[in-house]
Amino acid sequence: MIRSATPADATAVAPLMILAMGHIAGIFAKSENYKDAIPFFEMFFRMEDNQYSYANTLVYENENGIAGSVTGYDGKRLHELRQPILDELRKSDPDFTPNDETEAGEYYLDCVNVDENQQGKGIGKILINAFCDLGFSLGYKRIGLIVDLDNPAAKKLYKNLGFYEAGKRKFMGHDYFHMVKDYDKIMGNDFAK
Repeated sequence: MIRSATPADATAVAPLMILAMGHIAGIFAKSENYKDAIPFFEMFFRMEDNQYSYANTLVYENENGIAGSVTGYDGKRLHELRQPILDELRKSDPDFTPNDETEAGEYYLDCVNVDENQQGKGIGKILINAFCDLGFSLGYKRIGLIVDLDNPAAKKLYKNLGFYEAGKRKFMGHDYFHMVKDYDKIMGNDFAK
């Protein structure tokens, strides 16, 4: 079952976010052990008005509990939603300034994650499709995301779900494909991109 997240989901969702974040979680935690970032993500997940908030998250729950989550938001709100994260990170690194991974005009899928014991059951696809459906129902014409150039399996998954490559972006020390899914393309109106 897909549902909107609540602050009470923080302890279940934060470790899942670490799976999706990879090296970025390590940067946030200032540690090679990405799990050291779990308290950071729990704290921000419980709050509103930041990019990792429960308010921007859907969860997939089954008989085993929360098996996955997807977090995203309006790309034009990136700077506003990122500011609380930057304020915290700049306490120890005043010059921390990441590139923008999204932009105005797209509903941005920031991270999607599935519990390692629940992978291979199609939960990721369900979450991504639910996120896209939500974005389109809110009136967005484009869903965007970035996928690491070193992750061809993820790129293939997104391509199979209707995303296409719209360029490349550098973010947090890695190169990424910027992939998008356009409402007009999936509705058969291939004139818009």
